Amino acid sequence: MTVVSGKKVVFCEGKQISLDYRLLNRVVENLGSDQPTIIPTGGKFTFSIFAEGYFFPNELEYQQYIFFRDRDFDTAPSEDTKLLPLVNARDKIFAFSTHRACVENYLLDAKLIHLYWSSKYIEKQENSSSKWGHKNSPGVENIAKWIETSAEKLQNYQAVRWALADLLQMSTARAQLKTTWTGGSGKLPSSLTQEDCQSRAIELICEFRKIVEMVTEESFEKSLDKYQNQFNQAEFWTNKQYLIWFHGKDLKKMMQKQELSYISLDKFFNWAITQLDITQHSDLMELRTRIDQL
Repeated sequence: MTVVSGKKVVFCEGKQISLDYRLLNRVVENLGSDQPTIIPTGGKFTFSIFAEGYFFPNELEYQQYIFFRDRDFDTAPSEDTKLLPLVNARDKIFAFSTHRACVENYLLDAKLIHLYWSSKYIEKQENSSSKWGHKNSPGVENIAKWIETSAEKLQNYQAVRWALADLLQMSTARAQLKTTWTGGSGKLPSSLTQEDCQSRAIELICEFRKIVEMVTEESFEKSLDKYQNQFNQAEFWTNKQYLIWFHGKDLKKMMQKQELSYISLDKFFNWAITQLDITQHSDLMELRTRIDQL
């Protein structure tokens, strides 16, 4: 793979057919002659290794790139709508996540669903060969209720997912028992006697156990109570905060289960990603600016 030095690169999750990749293409539309290259990396946790391989043999720190990904449950959304920094290397933040849980959350909009639904229905009336098999849209208000009712059924599940995410965010849950106390292979300890090596190994074990023991049922239940209280607040529902906090993939699945005769949301997403007005989302506009300024 040949990489042009100085070329702006945006890494994202998924493949070229994924919503993430297609959203980024919308974000960078008409940025000018210095159009960035969008590279899907597959998974979100391998991007740094992928980036090193992509830019090899050039040093990663001297490249112009950003990694953009779904927020998922990795961090809570900020109060104001903005990108969330996820990685800081040598004082250079280069990885950002969506403000909403994932790309699907931006597309689950009652007005957008109604527009798609009604336009497909009109198309069917005008073209008898159309394979559209649904009645006309039930209207924006009913679609909004469809989304909200589905979110209500997910409330307990989403609270549990967030409580588990709290445990995962603790260094405790990510702790691993190391095989050395020197920092890595090739760095030998000052003493190689069995007694000293065994003593240091026991210290590692004790440290590991102390950390892992902090992940308890009590800490989980404390977090669960916090999220249940938050999701029970009236303003959480009146302000439609579930569209930010609840995972869009879960919400989409519940919506389809709720109304089996309604439209396919997968097909809707394929259409909606081409229609989404990114100027209505300040975090996506911020991403556009950051890419432009690379």
